[in-house]
Amino acid sequence: MRRPALYSSSRSARPAASAPPEAPTVAAAAADAPAAKRRLKLSPNHPLLLWTAILLLGIALLANVMLQQPQRRLTQEDINAAVMKTMETQVMPSEYAKAYDNIRPAVVRVVSYVKKSRLKEAEAKLAEKKGAKPKPLGPATADVTGDDDEVENGVGTGVVIIDKGVILTNLHVVSGADRIKVIFHDGLESAARISGVQAENDLAVLQASKIPDDMIAATMRSTADLAPGDKVLAVGFPFGIGPSASGGVISGLGRVFRSPEGKQEMKNLIQFDAAANPGNSGGPLVTMDGEVVGIVTAILNPTSARTFLGIGFAVPIENAASAAGLPPF
Repeated sequence: MRRPALYSSSRSARPAASAPPEAPTVAAAAADAPAAKRRLKLSPNHPLLLWTAILLLGIALLANVMLQQPQRRLTQEDINAAVMKTMETQVMPSEYAKAYDNIRPAVVRVVSYVKKSRLKEAEAKLAEKKGAKPKPLGPATADVTGDDDEVENGVGTGVVIIDKGVILTNLHVVSGADRIKVIFHDGLESAARISGVQAENDLAVLQASKIPDDMIAATMRSTADLAPGDKVLAVGFPFGIGPSASGGVISGLGRVFRSPEGKQEMKNLIQFDAAANPGNSGGPLVTMDGEVVGIVTAILNPTSARTFLGIGFAVPIENAASAAGLPPF
C-alpha cells in the first residue's frame, strides 16, 4: 500500500516541478465531512421538499379515491321504503288536527254584557205593553252602578280577519250589548266595539282595542270551488266551552234558512254537518288547510230545543268579508 507523503516543518527552496498530485489524506477527508453535511442541509422552502410533499399528497389522494366504494344511486323504491318506514314509526296528525292548529290563533271568544237596570226597564216596558202591572225595580237593582250592574248577555265566537284586531262574529251575539269583551288565543282580554254590521246576514264587525303582539289573522278562501262532501271544521265555544273543534262535511250549498221566530230569512248559505251549538255562533268554518270559507250562524232544529241535530248553516266568507269592507275574491 502506498504511504501518504509526510511533510516536514521546513520549506524547500523550490517546488518540485514534476511531482504528481497527491490524494487527500484520511484526516483531510474527515475534516471536510462537517462542511459537506452543511452543504447538503435543505431549507424548509427548498423546491425539492415542496415537490416531494406534493408528490406524497397526490399519492395519498389517489389511494383514498381507489379505496372508496362507489355510492349507489337512490331509486324510487328506496324513497318509497323510507317514506313507509317514517309513516310506520311516526304518528302523523290528522287533517282536522292540522286545520285546527292553523286557525286556532285567529279564533276569539266574544262575550257581551248588558246592564241589569236596563234589563229591568225593558221588562217593565214589555209588561206594560201586555197590560200587566209592571214590577217595581227595587233599590237593589234600580240604584246599582259599576260592574255589579252588568250581567252576561251572550257568549259566542269570533275570528280575526285583519291582524289589526278586526273580528267577524254574528250580530245576534253582540246586538244590544252595553259592553263587549273579546278573549284572544293567548288569554289577552280586550274591550271591543261594533264597527260595522250586515243585518241581512246576521254579521257584525268588531274592532278590539288591544291585540296580542303576535296576532295572526285567518286566511280566507273563496267558496267558488266548494262541493258537497268536502271536509270542514267548525271551531268555537259551544255553551261557552272551548275552544272546541268539530269535524264534518259540506252537506249543501245555496241553502235558505228562516229563523224560528220567522223574523229573518237568510239565503245562499253553506249547509254542514259538523256539530254546532249555541256559542258556536260567529265562529269560523274552515277547510282542511285551515282557511275560512264561512261564518257559523244558525242550526236547524224543528223542536223547541236549541241543540244540534245535524244541520248547521254558515254565511259564505264572501258576504262576511264584504261586511268588513274587504274586496271580493
